[in-house]
Amino acid sequence: MRTESPPNTLRILTVNAHKGFTFFNRRFILHELRDAIRATHADIVFLQEVLGAHHRHARRLARWPTISQYEFLADTIWPDFAYGRNAVYPHGHHGNALLSKFPIASYDNIDVSVGRHERRGLLHCVLRPPTFGVDLHAICVHLGLREWQRTPQLETLCNVIEEKVPSSAPLFVAGDFNDWRQRGQQLLDRCAGLKEIHYERHGRLARTFPAGFPVFHLDRIYVRNVVSSKPVRLSRLPWARLSDHAPLAAEVSLCP
Repeated sequence: MRTESPPNTLRILTVNAHKGFTFFNRRFILHELRDAIRATHADIVFLQEVLGAHHRHARRLARWPTISQYEFLADTIWPDFAYGRNAVYPHGHHGNALLSKFPIASYDNIDVSVGRHERRGLLHCVLRPPTFGVDLHAICVHLGLREWQRTPQLETLCNVIEEKVPSSAPLFVAGDFNDWRQRGQQLLDRCAGLKEIHYERHGRLARTFPAGFPVFHLDRIYVRNVVSSKPVRLSRLPWARLSDHAPLAAEVSLCP
């Protein structure tokens, strides 16, 4: 696998971190997850279900980092990062995060929770790569488990794009959509002109859940205003052992 992107090309990765634990929370694997993310050589990493803090785990687990999970995963590879806290509970909190090799000029976490029991958000970041000459917009997404929650959340996503993202700006929207019936495809194309990278290349969305034997198409990478894009194939291992979701990766070119 290559170690750096060609000129004017960047690599995107999205992964549901599952709070640093394996499927069914059997084992703490945050260190292994960091190694796997590093090995993709991604320029921008979209993370869902990443812990900002958890005091009970910190007391119980010897390998628990002394910093937040997103700072631990960023380490020295991704100098800029942003975190959007969504769910807060007695022992800590978790949400979405974005790790970037480019400066993050600004970010905003938009609450899209529907109901009281599932806290969800959209983390909108504006990146300012010094070599591209244009701001990049990235939105990390984690939508609800139920369709009646996702419908207004997708509508809010469309409104955020219309109001906050210039029509000519390169835009990446990635994350865990939980859209197992694939109802969001036409809506996001119609309202925001978003194109899903795997769908555009293969005519179908990638299967990502459960990671060990993927059946459902829950995770997506959408783009707008890019010159070209292509999915990047990731090996089944070690990813099948690191989360309940398989990750997705893509290469995107911004200039000819």
